[in-house]
Amino acid sequence: MFLDLNSYFASVEQQVHPEWRGKPVAVGPAGTDSGTVIAASYEAKAFGVKTGTKVGEAKRMCPGLIFADSTHSLYTHYHHRVLEAVETVLPVDRVCSIDEMQFRLLGSEATPEAARALALRLKAAIREHAGEVLSCSVGIAPNGFLAKMGTELEKPDGLVVIEAKDLPHILHRLQLMEFTGINRRMFARLNAAGIFTAEQMCAASRTHLVRAFGSILGERWWYLLRGYDLPHEETKTRSLGHSHVLPPKLRSEEGCRDVLLRLIQKASSRLRASGLRAGTMDVSVRGIAKSWREHMRFTPTADTVLFNELFLDAWGRRDFERPLQVGVVFGALKKAEAVTPSLFDNAVQRGELNSAVDTINQRYGKNTVFLAGIRGTKDAAPERIAFQKTELFKEGAGDNEWED
Repeated sequence: MFLDLNSYFASVEQQVHPEWRGKPVAVGPAGTDSGTVIAASYEAKAFGVKTGTKVGEAKRMCPGLIFADSTHSLYTHYHHRVLEAVETVLPVDRVCSIDEMQFRLLGSEATPEAARALALRLKAAIREHAGEVLSCSVGIAPNGFLAKMGTELEKPDGLVVIEAKDLPHILHRLQLMEFTGINRRMFARLNAAGIFTAEQMCAASRTHLVRAFGSILGERWWYLLRGYDLPHEETKTRSLGHSHVLPPKLRSEEGCRDVLLRLIQKASSRLRASGLRAGTMDVSVRGIAKSWREHMRFTPTADTVLFNELFLDAWGRRDFERPLQVGVVFGALKKAEAVTPSLFDNAVQRGELNSAVDTINQRYGKNTVFLAGIRGTKDAAPERIAFQKTELFKEGAGDNEWED
């Protein structure tokens, strides 16, 4: 059984703002038309507003659209309320993202009638214990992949049961891009292999899908589409980073530099908290007229001071115009215990310094201690919920907590 909360961020906003219920609501930066909507209520979707719509375009499409600034600590708070609610009915097998979760049905629970009854109880528990505005779509199927696809077949507040006898024709009405895991690049690959519809994908042989996907992943899809219950494959963390759309007052060279320093401190603190070390760092500035990117390699480390030194050296080669967004990405990640520190530099001493700063901030609050270079932007780039993320990283005591 797969549960997908409908228009989650927008629904939470309507839950805490009763006066917005029944009205078109978008979560996003109302102050700049160049920003994008990150969530829309179903009332807003009726006007064509959806995730990724430019704010200016959304305003034209839906006069009277209510904009809510994203409050990610609020969304994680309600995520935990939903988890507590559904656990009164069924134990959660796997939390897939902040608005998605999966349940494994056992024994008599796995009959269509019993599963449907449990799904209705889950919906009622969420309304009663988490919020009466929060609705969800539930899919029930022979495996988690198909159960998730079931949630796409009926929204909002849907309940779809897929049995073996329904396969594969029940999937034929979906667009390829509606399948989890098919992005624009994979869509193009499938098209190049002669697969343009869900029906063609379901009918393709294992060999054809392997060739179309360009990897053994195609064989996994062949089995999943036919209802085989394959073990879940954990995604390996390949990179860690942050990006930030610059507010107008920081769209200058100095603003870019200071926010990038802030992102480096934030990301390197996450590296250390995750027990990881990075061997590469990419810094970038996306400009309206011209963009810039710099790639750096080094011995795996999580040293904020070293990252700053490398960045400031690269900054001398900057080449961008009319900056709009900045980003930092650490790659070539390794577990800390797999990295042998050098005998010929001060990596050990630097590690102790970084650890001391992290400890002080976690005890006394975010930015109790910070590098002087970010004093003007230390509160910029707040933590946000990303894809398949369920928790906000806390840079210090009290950070990203929501009081009821």
